[in-house]
Amino acid sequence: MEDIRVERRDGVAHVVLNRPAVRNAVTLAMWRELVDIFSGYAADRDVRGVILRGSGRNFSVGADISEFERIREDRHQAAAYEVAVDACSGAIAALGKPVVAAIDGYCLGGGCHLALACDFRFADRNTTIGIPSARLSIVYGVNSVQRLLALTGLSNAKRILYSADRFGAEQAIRMGLIDELHDDVVGAAEKFLQLLAANAPLSISGAKFMLNGLTMGTGALDLATAQRLVDEASDSSDFKEGREAFVQKRSPRFRGE
Repeated sequence: MEDIRVERRDGVAHVVLNRPAVRNAVTLAMWRELVDIFSGYAADRDVRGVILRGSGRNFSVGADISEFERIREDRHQAAAYEVAVDACSGAIAALGKPVVAAIDGYCLGGGCHLALACDFRFADRNTTIGIPSARLSIVYGVNSVQRLLALTGLSNAKRILYSADRFGAEQAIRMGLIDELHDDVVGAAEKFLQLLAANAPLSISGAKFMLNGLTMGTGALDLATAQRLVDEASDSSDFKEGREAFVQKRSPRFRGE
């Protein structure tokens, strides 16, 4: 079974995370494959919009942490991993066509990262969304944090990242993590993209380019310091403890080192 399934319906491409047995956890290979998929739609005039969704009853529980000990053990591996993750979200954001995340069930960590890169986030009322990086001693990358901040505002972004909490759909929509709630989230996303397809593609792609560029400006942020904080967390004993606690299904014991 393919880890990512691609379908087309009336000019709308469906990109489906297809690992339902593990709630669509995303492997490093999948991050890289998603880059190719979304980049490929740029020149495909038959595709007017894209829906990103999960198979089964979940969007995605995030990155496949079970492979972290092998592929993300220190700052060097973490940096390479983040390059792949950023390339994926960058490919989604750079596509000059509207992209809707159709969310149900769990949308956590890397799953939330994917959703943040989309233009819109439609969800059903059973959705649970959050970023548990503080339970793994991971500092999210600058691009992901910038997208989160742009959507939720400063206070909510801090609450999401500091607390590592999971939020229900009603609370998430108030925080700005979700745009709309629907009983049939895929159907609503398809209908919305068909509506947008009647408008000028160059207008949409131009607006998307400018809005994303204005949103992602780093301004006064010291990028070198931000990267140092990411690297220190990746090299920390706490990151190892977070991985082990996740696998062992216990509460982590963090020491701040």
